[in-house]
Amino acid sequence: MSKVARSDTKKSLGLEVNGPVFWSSIIILIISIALVLTFREGAEAFFSDIQASVTSSMGWLFILSVNIFVGFCLYMAFGKFGSIRLGGKEAKPEFSTSSWFAMLFSAGMGIGLLFWSIAEPVNHFQTPPMGEPGTPAAARQAMNFTFLHWGFHAWAIYALVGLSLAYFTYSRKLPLTVRSVFYPFLGERIHGIIGDIIDILAVLATLFGLATSLGLGVKQVAAGLHHVFPAISSDINTQVMLIAGITAIATVSVVTGVDKGVRILSEWNIRIALLVLVAVLLLGPTVFILGSYVQNTGSYIGNFLQLSFWNEAYSTRNWQGGWTVFYWAWWISWAPFVGIFIARVSKGRTIREFVLGVLIVPSLLSFLWMTAFGSTALRDVLTGGTAISEAVATDISTALFVFFEQLPFSTVLSIIGIILVAGFFVTSSDSGSLVVDSLTSGGRADSPVGIRIFWALAEGAVAAVLLVGGGLQALQTAVIITGLPFALILLVMCYSLYRGLSEELEEDTKLSTTQQRKDYQQLVAEVLAKRATKQEAGASDKGKDVPPTNSEPNL
Repeated sequence: MSKVARSDTKKSLGLEVNGPVFWSSIIILIISIALVLTFREGAEAFFSDIQASVTSSMGWLFILSVNIFVGFCLYMAFGKFGSIRLGGKEAKPEFSTSSWFAMLFSAGMGIGLLFWSIAEPVNHFQTPPMGEPGTPAAARQAMNFTFLHWGFHAWAIYALVGLSLAYFTYSRKLPLTVRSVFYPFLGERIHGIIGDIIDILAVLATLFGLATSLGLGVKQVAAGLHHVFPAISSDINTQVMLIAGITAIATVSVVTGVDKGVRILSEWNIRIALLVLVAVLLLGPTVFILGSYVQNTGSYIGNFLQLSFWNEAYSTRNWQGGWTVFYWAWWISWAPFVGIFIARVSKGRTIREFVLGVLIVPSLLSFLWMTAFGSTALRDVLTGGTAISEAVATDISTALFVFFEQLPFSTVLSIIGIILVAGFFVTSSDSGSLVVDSLTSGGRADSPVGIRIFWALAEGAVAAVLLVGGGLQALQTAVIITGLPFALILLVMCYSLYRGLSEELEEDTKLSTTQQRKDYQQLVAEVLAKRATKQEAGASDKGKDVPPTNSEPNL
């Protein structure tokens, strides 16, 4: 098995970066933003048409691919590779299990759960993919599809990329960049132009995804502030100031690094999220939420295969293109960003521990969150409430705060919710900056602070410019379209990881066999030495002390 210890850092204009990736990413980023701002309406229409074409004609490929990723991850966990430790047999985890889970959840989809936990179930309830809307059956179906979109399939995509990067980085000693995953195919060519192109694509997908999410997310924070404190406007000026504040906090976190800044913020995010979750459980219909959680999980598992492979083949609608295929493309386009960050904090874990930790635990926590918020919202709508459904129909960003109004201490909950939304955005921003920094610095974990600060500020600047000038939606759609080529890359990644692990297992088997042969030869030598000693001493009871010839090792 090849052990390559090499960095792709190439000093460029006095900066310790991978010049081709660093400068190409900046140039393409500036040109892309300029084009989107200049031709905003045309760009939105162009990307929208491409998205519709991709989802309608290639939806089956997304669905099949994501199911392959789930099966592959389960095979990694429970198959012959499960006991392999990322970083070698002596490697130890760098973070506690609780800190590890906190960072996984915060970077993976923390903010999405806040934004969609109410809006998505209510949307599915009002316009179900199958059956009549507004019925108890539609409510059950709504939770099934919400679990599908936020459960094992989404986390399997992240687990696949994270595991591949962690293995080739820590066990094969390659740079922490996307190019490293393809070493079994490309060999040393990953350090050339092909590898540069792979990393540039990953950088752009990460930057565009973060910029659009940050820009759209501050709209929710601004709407929440206006909802709780009407004197505070939710206009563009407030949104830009919020971006500046979030970027400033993220910059401080990036400077302090993963071990301090990102870890501490992630842990506090999870603490606050658990506080909100417990508050909803206690202040809301507790028995209903617990019963719904059991029923929703059982229904999802019981219908797992049907939901996973459903392809709307016998329908003339394109409901799936706007939801399931949309989600799969979105998760895949975000996979380089989340995967690199997960890999960065997962050294020392066994493959089995990694997969179960990334795939199972966050999914179950997501299910509980979606049930507490989504099922409770559906219960309110089913019993005649209209406030939540109207909020979802008019402005999704206010749905969370309208939901809190149905509970005691609604103002306190709304304020905590605003803090939590902002906190999750900070962790997404700072972890994204660290990932882009790793990609553009050749995989270095100790890149100069100035480069880290540059990328943190660049994300905020891009989000602010697009928010002011328009074009966020066009860029977001463009990011989703990148999911198609990345789906193919991830399929290749499955084989590449399998091939790399097979080589390691084969070498370990050879080493084990060699060691057994050496131990056997040593045993033979000891037996022969003992016999010779007895013969020289002329001991009369030689035959009793030395094993008979037919029981000695066969030389």
